[in-house]
Amino acid sequence: MISIYCDEDVDVLIKSLLESKGFRVLTSLDEKMLGASDVNQMDHAIKNDYVFLTHNRIHYEQLYSDLTTKSVNHPGVIIATRKNVYELAKRVSRVLAGYTKESIRNQILYV
Repeated sequence: MISIYCDEDVDVLIKSLLESKGFRVLTSLDEKMLGASDVNQMDHAIKNDYVFLTHNRIHYEQLYSDLTTKSVNHPGVIIATRKNVYELAKRVSRVLAGYTKESIRNQILYV
């Protein structure tokens, strides 16, 4: 099962919407990570083996590039455009339906 960690830019309602579709979801609010740096957020997701979901394209593309350059394995990154949270949940679940926990590892996806 793919587990997802949402940074603080993602509406917390996404948690219950994605959980209803069978995903395990944690938010930065759940993990008391509000206000943590992007690097700390990503490190937290990697440590807990959660795919990282964010709207913050510029910063997380750079972090993804840094991880790749350093050959750091990670659970994956999903960068989502800002949409209605219900639409976002549909798009994320549709995209992830084509992946396993292993096949999304070290990937960056855009939804």
